[in-house]
Amino acid sequence: MISNTPRVLRAIATPPLKVAYYAPRAIAASIPRAEPVGENQVEEDAQPIRVVYELPRRARDTAPKADVEEDQDTDADQNAEEESSQIETRGDHPTVSGSRAVLRNGVAYAPSRAPQRVKNAIWAANRLRRKPYIWGGGHGSFYDQGYDCSGSVSFALHGAGMLGAPIPSSDFMGYGERGRGRWITIYSRPGHTFAVIAGLRLDTTDFRRGGNVGPRWYTEGRDLRGFQARHPAGL
Repeated sequence: MISNTPRVLRAIATPPLKVAYYAPRAIAASIPRAEPVGENQVEEDAQPIRVVYELPRRARDTAPKADVEEDQDTDADQNAEEESSQIETRGDHPTVSGSRAVLRNGVAYAPSRAPQRVKNAIWAANRLRRKPYIWGGGHGSFYDQGYDCSGSVSFALHGAGMLGAPIPSSDFMGYGERGRGRWITIYSRPGHTFAVIAGLRLDTTDFRRGGNVGPRWYTEGRDLRGFQARHPAGL
């Protein structure tokens, strides 16, 4: 038999369930705290930065300058002319264009604008450029095994037809006319003589090697203190 009696449900009170959640703890960052700065302090600290640039000073040339007298023109003019000069002839009579002699490999090139006597003096001195220095050389005869200072200058002037016999340095102090010449200047003092011909120095003294080496051509000058300047008439 089936009973249609409704069922009765009983509610039984039970204690609530407690659920615990474990969340990971955040690590606090140790950030330093900025100290408060007053407005006055900001204005004092905010000063413009000054940058000083020190320019290098140009070093002064403290090298002693010798009392060297220029023969004709400045070195700058001579260098400019040498760069623009062109060789016209070689061999025994080397010639270069212009009005100043040029020295190349120990050989002096006579300027094309120079008088013929000046060219002849240069070409004559070129023949001595390998001769050694011998005291008194070139005085007994123009043609010798070696030459001293006045013997070298005598040989050059003789080749130009301006001197009939070799003379010593003391006699060159009264040779020709007083002062420097346009093309040839002879500098003499007791014991030494040299000549400057068309801008080149004919001398037996080599300041780089030291001492007397024999007749050679040089582009640089030398100390003229104590020397007397003379020149052939008209040159």
